[in-house]
Amino acid sequence: MPAGLARPIHTTLLWLSFALFLLGAAGARDDKLISIYAGKINYTVALQERDGQDYVSLRDVLAPIGKVGVKVDGTHWKVRYEKVEAEFTAGKSQIRIRGHEYSLPARFLLENGSGLVPLASLNMLLSHVLDTPLAYYQNSHRLFIGNIGVHFTAQVTKTAPATLVLNFSSPVNPTIATEPGKLRMVFSRDPLVAPGTTLLTFDSGIIPSAAYTEGNGAAEIAVSGSVPLLASFSNGGRTITITPAPQNARTAAAVSAPAPPSQAASQGPAQPVSGISLPGSSPAGAGSSPPTLQYFAVVDASHGGEERGAALTEQLAEKDVTLAFARRVHMELAARGITSRLIRDGDMTLSLDERADLANTAHPAIYICIHATSQGSGVRIYTALLPAGGDNRGVFLDWETAQAGARAASQAAAAGLAAEFQRRQFPVRSLSAALRPLNNVVAPAVAIEVAPPATGLAQLNSAEYQQLVAEAIATGVANLRSQLGASH
Repeated sequence: MPAGLARPIHTTLLWLSFALFLLGAAGARDDKLISIYAGKINYTVALQERDGQDYVSLRDVLAPIGKVGVKVDGTHWKVRYEKVEAEFTAGKSQIRIRGHEYSLPARFLLENGSGLVPLASLNMLLSHVLDTPLAYYQNSHRLFIGNIGVHFTAQVTKTAPATLVLNFSSPVNPTIATEPGKLRMVFSRDPLVAPGTTLLTFDSGIIPSAAYTEGNGAAEIAVSGSVPLLASFSNGGRTITITPAPQNARTAAAVSAPAPPSQAASQGPAQPVSGISLPGSSPAGAGSSPPTLQYFAVVDASHGGEERGAALTEQLAEKDVTLAFARRVHMELAARGITSRLIRDGDMTLSLDERADLANTAHPAIYICIHATSQGSGVRIYTALLPAGGDNRGVFLDWETAQAGARAASQAAAAGLAAEFQRRQFPVRSLSAALRPLNNVVAPAVAIEVAPPATGLAQLNSAEYQQLVAEAIATGVANLRSQLGASH
């Protein structure tokens, strides 16, 4: 469907056979690809294996999103994107962009006039060529240009039969297929990002779970069902509803019907618990909880959505700057072999409690919250200032003082990060403050507030300054790996 056209299938039931799915979706993705999303444009570029690693044509990556010119002079290859020039030499790893020298992780290749760069360097290259935030998902070979990530929520209704409702932040157009026990939605045209946990479980015998995965330029949501399921679209493509197929609706209704009053009463009322479970512990009844992925670092871009944060300039909101910094930190950590997760990868509203809950669910070795300010220069690194008291009950920690057990490690991490900034000649201060959600996070947790350099406030939105800060944070975290990893 061309970008910008209205979706004509509101509430239309989609029946696709698994054979058609294999031909139309999987069969078309036998080759290794990178999927690139840039606003209303999305496209794929084939990857080529050379010397045991993946390469990609730089011109093919840039051409769909802007004006590109290429000049070849012997072994010298020059590409111009809009007003930015980059120069490469065949067989060499040293390159020049905007007059600055950089190094590729492997040599540049020139084949039939086409310049091939190592896939591992693509994010770095584009960050110096494009003046816009980037997010590269290395495991799935997906590149997001701009703040375009699509988020979703999933909830099973208490109706009979049970219904799974998926709400997306932007319209989506997945390929849908069914197989015994599964309904699969493959998002090859939509920049879908992962939820807080990749395995979602529901209190339903009909639709017990949904799993999110990524791979070869696509994201997938696989919904498990004890009966055949079907999907329908509504809300302009922003909502997908999963229901039992008509011939199974009666059986599904019987299975998902509420328990008789006598049975429900025997179970007793649910007891709310105000607290957070200790990592590695299993409260009673939690033995069947699904496993969650662990990340060494969780990076949280403060503010977002309706919460703009500080007005750094008349046009520049803190929420946009923190997201740009967080994405660069995420990419720099990946370049150092460190797994990390972004709490938000788009312009979405999250409460402080939601941020802490997502961080604790990921069980990171360190939580890093990014803030930005127009005041002063350099960076300020904060650790939690905890309130007095805190009533811990068994394996449950008091929410407001959950950080207490990790506070010493947080202060050590802050000192290590400060040392790395100082080594790079950044002005840096270390402080303790009642800055939520630090006190709700079980792992070592710091907040880093970035101020502009002495050259001016506009540099907060500069790709070069953001890169310098991100590299310092990522290197500081890498230096802490042995210290923090022992408990991870």
